[in-house]
Amino acid sequence: MRIAFYAPMKPASSPVPSGDREMARNLIAALERHHQVDVATEFVSRDGKGDPEIQKNLATQGTDEARALIENWQTETVTKRPEAWFTYHVYHKAPDWVGPAVSEALNIPYFMAEVSHAPKQAGGPWDIGYCAAESAIRNARGIFGLSALDAACVLPLLDNPGRYHKLAPFTDTRPFVRAMERRAEHRKEVIARFGFHPAAPVLLAVGMMREGDKLASYGVLAEALEMLSGKAWCLLIVGDGPARGAVESFFHEVPSERIGFAGTTAPDDLPGLYAAADLMVWPAINEAYGMAMLEAQATGLPVVAGRTGGVPDVVHDGETGLLCPVGDAGAFAKTVDRLLAEPGRLKTYSARAAARASAENDISAAADALDRILRSGRKAEAA
Repeated sequence: MRIAFYAPMKPASSPVPSGDREMARNLIAALERHHQVDVATEFVSRDGKGDPEIQKNLATQGTDEARALIENWQTETVTKRPEAWFTYHVYHKAPDWVGPAVSEALNIPYFMAEVSHAPKQAGGPWDIGYCAAESAIRNARGIFGLSALDAACVLPLLDNPGRYHKLAPFTDTRPFVRAMERRAEHRKEVIARFGFHPAAPVLLAVGMMREGDKLASYGVLAEALEMLSGKAWCLLIVGDGPARGAVESFFHEVPSERIGFAGTTAPDDLPGLYAAADLMVWPAINEAYGMAMLEAQATGLPVVAGRTGGVPDVVHDGETGLLCPVGDAGAFAKTVDRLLAEPGRLKTYSARAAARASAENDISAAADALDRILRSGRKAEAA
């Protein structure tokens, strides 16, 4: 099947690393296992300010983009037109102004993944985007939910709950499994690169350094680790961004031999850093589900995180890691300390994390699930 793909919040080609970008890329890769996928447009519809004038302008741009695509495809032979449309990540700040119009004009099924609906936004600063997102959700042939929390508000919009399909967050676990098999080698490299003590547990934090929730997570992490300053640990931080100065200031009292900043890291190099660590630590303030936490577990790395959003969908409390009250630095510190004090438990979590990621969060299972539902939806559309 020929599929037109669109990510209105952040294109898969964006040079800025993020979980959104990685999931967009993962979805394209999964769809390509069974179908021909073409990115229809890289038009960004996000309004971060809540400005109605910006939203009106974006709506006009999106409508123009849809019209151009329709005109182009209608001049093509049927065998070159898309047979389905797939949009990733829609909510009131980043609605889809393009896909619904194209799907209706070409008479093809419209699918969505990771959509959210917040009724409290009705009539607010993002009302224009809110209404557009709601309309798209109501008219979708199928919706793939990556976070269990989204279902409660999305399902009431659907005339048939069977159009909503739970899809576990996923990645290609193979690079992470290979890195796990070379754990000792990767650990040696990291210890040498950052000057860590060979006997100290290596904690890992992965996250963009930007204002808002990410910076808040770094703040909670710094506060928690300050409470554990008398314990043995080293911290490796992977990520960069405009708030790097603020992040570094949070950890300015940590001795240089106990902390390393890896900065922006190429995707191919990430598995080795996960494999080198003993425990991933991320407070996860307002985190959707956290691709980094999924990747960590695919490498056999247990996680301590805040219990928020869709994180419990990825980190299985008491099995692959531990969850604690979000934003509570004291609870976070105690949880990290308790887990580091029980190496046997850490080892058990490591094995379970790798096993569950391979069994439940690998791209192969996601590709098959997507294929099955897309084909079913296309048949229903044709009927």
